[in-house]
Amino acid sequence: MGETDLVFVVAGAAALLAAALPGLIARLPVSLPVLFLASGVVLYLLPLPLPSPDPVEQRAATEHLTELCLIVSLMGAGLALNRPFGRRGWSSTARLLVVVLPVTTLAMAGAAQWMLGWPLAAALLLGAVLAPTDPVLASDVQVGEPVGPDDEYDDEEHDDDEVRFSLTSEAGLNDGLAFPLVLLAVALAGAGGRPGEWLGTWLAVDLLYKCAAGLVVGLLVGWLLGRMFFRAQRTSLRLAERNEGFVALAATLLAYGVAEAAGGYGFIAVFTTACAIRAAERTHGYHGVLHGFIEQIERLLTAWLLLLLGGYVATGGLADLTWQGAALGLLLLLVVRPLVGWLSLHRGLAGPRERRTIAFFGVRGIGSLFYLAYALGHADFGVSARSLWAVVTFTVLVSVCLHGLTSTPVLAWLDHLRKVRATAPGR
Repeated sequence: MGETDLVFVVAGAAALLAAALPGLIARLPVSLPVLFLASGVVLYLLPLPLPSPDPVEQRAATEHLTELCLIVSLMGAGLALNRPFGRRGWSSTARLLVVVLPVTTLAMAGAAQWMLGWPLAAALLLGAVLAPTDPVLASDVQVGEPVGPDDEYDDEEHDDDEVRFSLTSEAGLNDGLAFPLVLLAVALAGAGGRPGEWLGTWLAVDLLYKCAAGLVVGLLVGWLLGRMFFRAQRTSLRLAERNEGFVALAATLLAYGVAEAAGGYGFIAVFTTACAIRAAERTHGYHGVLHGFIEQIERLLTAWLLLLLGGYVATGGLADLTWQGAALGLLLLLVVRPLVGWLSLHRGLAGPRERRTIAFFGVRGIGSLFYLAYALGHADFGVSARSLWAVVTFTVLVSVCLHGLTSTPVLAWLDHLRKVRATAPGR
């Protein structure tokens, strides 16, 4: 069997498993990412003629595959959110974005300089790459299906619980908002530490313009598509009546492409487009169709990427990992994110248990892989690319296992407590 034939066999088997496994492991303390990651390791340990999974050698392919997976996941996250936008309802999300994202970046950058002795640009890049949570691998702690027309919509009954809503909305937005921090590291590496040559451009273009352009494009595309889907005068254009799920992929690619062509952040545009489409007719059953299709595409892409990531580990991806690099990843997952997240939610909407859960489940994954591949294609950071990949890969591995094995029992426990409180006498 040749390499191409084997790739088709593996891809088909992975797709079949991606469809079958969720139902089989629904009540088990294990996640789909853990299984596919382990499968990738086993697969690449076998003497088979498989393609190289090395993201250093395949940097461009890694960047574009993870990019596609991310934008599909962002559309799914936005479509799934039942809670309307509002200052109070989204306050936990705002805290996680405004406080946790930049503080985590700076804390990890400082730790990288201290523990690894890396140059400032490389340390900042590592912090920016590891700071955002992941909309792809965090599916086990995110909100479920959109509310459909058969549900009697009620804010208290159907509004997403604070844990799932906060983690979903955070992951949906912080991937786009991490881009300016990654570009700051790229600019720092390219300018050799002379801020006068790039700081003004970074502030005006990379931070302000690109974020604003992504937001505006997302709102505009989402509004136009929402009008078309639900209120078009011609029945043939009112796609909500035809139940074609692949339209979600069309909306994803359209929003991302227009935003990038306008010089904005496509990640922000895709998530905003999804939220705007949802807001156009919040309880329409077509949202379930769109979300169902995009979720299937996301699961398929995730399965393939995790097989490759597992293969990279099996073929020596962690060979350049030092104990300091491993300690840095554990510091992020066990100390920095839980502590900063817990402090940021003080006196917020989340109760004590929910606050601890949100702070703990800062899942790292495909977003970190994308940003690292992107940055390494734009600057030399004075550190071996394999050393950077080793630290990031180790952190993602630990996150996949740690959060994947704990998410089901923890959220089931919180749901049980919520039901007990709801049925308690005197409520």
